[in-house]
Amino acid sequence: MGKYWELFCSFFKIGIFTFGGGYAMIPIIQAEVITRKGWIKEQEFLDLLTLAQSAPGPISLNTAVFVGYKMYGYRGALSALTGVVLPSFTILLLVAMFFSQIRQNPIVDAAFRGMQPIVVAIMLAPILGFTKGMHWTLIALAAAITMVIWYFGFSPIYLLIAGAVAGLAWTAARGKEVER
Repeated sequence: MGKYWELFCSFFKIGIFTFGGGYAMIPIIQAEVITRKGWIKEQEFLDLLTLAQSAPGPISLNTAVFVGYKMYGYRGALSALTGVVLPSFTILLLVAMFFSQIRQNPIVDAAFRGMQPIVVAIMLAPILGFTKGMHWTLIALAAAITMVIWYFGFSPIYLLIAGAVAGLAWTAARGKEVER
């Protein structure tokens, strides 16, 4: 039971101290499970993150589930998911109960506006971290794809499928066997 509790506590802490949505949680999850706890390696985390992005649902919840499952199977997935969801659920429940009273409060509004640049920075941090070791052409390609998604409103799912097909084609063209 101790290992599940540790997993729950780690993701509970992530859930409490993360504002700004799922992408804002990624660098904190990464720091906790790779750097602080040493539960998984960076490449494994990137693979889990890719899978989490591809699966339906919020990326933070998917990442928690996949990390928990990788660690301790279904019970680990449930422990991580419960840990990451419980703080947000509790906070949203409290906010919903008192929202009408604080809705027009200028202090609350100012606090939210002040957090916006921090949330953007938190979201950009893992992106910059993921570019370590990437060739500049891949970074340029990622920036171009980001602009296509943002400017033209393309669904990322189609681009993910196209990227997977391109990766398989590139590997096949080079005559390498796909690692299993």
